[in-house]
Amino acid sequence: MDFVSRKIYHVHGFDSRQHLEHYLSAKPDMVFEEDFLIFPIENLTKAFIPGHIKGDVLIDLSIGSFIHHLYSACEFFNHIIVLKVSDRCIMELKRWLDTRTGAFEWGHAAQLQVDLEGKSTQLQDKEGKVREAVQHVVKCNLKKENIMDPMVLPPADCIISVMLLDNICKDQDDYRRYLRKFSQLLKPGGHLILIGALDVTYYTVGEDKLHAFSYDEDFARKTLVGEGFVIDDCKVKKRTNVSDLTDYKAVIFIAVHREK
Repeated sequence: MDFVSRKIYHVHGFDSRQHLEHYLSAKPDMVFEEDFLIFPIENLTKAFIPGHIKGDVLIDLSIGSFIHHLYSACEFFNHIIVLKVSDRCIMELKRWLDTRTGAFEWGHAAQLQVDLEGKSTQLQDKEGKVREAVQHVVKCNLKKENIMDPMVLPPADCIISVMLLDNICKDQDDYRRYLRKFSQLLKPGGHLILIGALDVTYYTVGEDKLHAFSYDEDFARKTLVGEGFVIDDCKVKKRTNVSDLTDYKAVIFIAVHREK
C-alpha cells in the first residue's frame, strides 16, 4: 500500500484513546514500553539536566494525545503550548489536564520520571507541574504555510515533536517542508527535539491501518543539518518487541539547535 491507499493521521484522524491504549498504556502486555515510553523519557531527562535547554516557551507538536514527554520539560520552561491537528486529540488531552473522570491514566509515566530524577515521593507534584505549565492547547492547520495563522504565538525557546513528522509526511520533500514550517515557530538559537520511528511504513489504531513515512538515521541527520541546525545529541534504539501493530525497525531521539 502507498500513501494514498492508507489512512493519514492529519487528514482522517484516529481514535486517540485507542492510540494511547495500544502504545503507551500501563497494561502488562504493552510491548512498546521500552521504545515509546522509557526511551523518550530517559533521553529527554538527560537532555534537560545540563540546563542549556530551557527558557520561557516550549511548543509541543506531537501526534495523538501524548503527555509523557512533557514531564521533564515542565521543570525547565514556564509556559508549554501544545499544538494539535485533531479536535479528538485535543479533547482527550484536556480530559487529563482538567482531571476529568475517565481520563487516560499517566501515573506510570510520571512515576518513571520522578524515579529518574530521584524524587520518587513527588508523583503528585510532578503531575501538578505539568498541568500548570501546559497553559494552552490549540488546534493548528498543517495545510497553511504558517500553521497557526491567524493566531500569533510567542517564539519558542524549544520545540518537541514526537512521531508527528513520521505520520504526516509522504516523502522526503514533505519532511523538509514540514520541518521548515515547524522551525518558523522557533527563536533564533532555539532548540528542537525530535523523537521518531525509523524504517516504518504503517501503524495500527483499532481497525485502521495508517500511513507512516519511512526514513533512516542518516536522512534525519542530513536533513536537519541541511536546514541549518547543529546536532547536539542523537540516540537510536533498535526494536526488540514483537507486534504486528506497526513495523518500525528502531526509534530515534535527536536534539539540535539553530545557531543565532
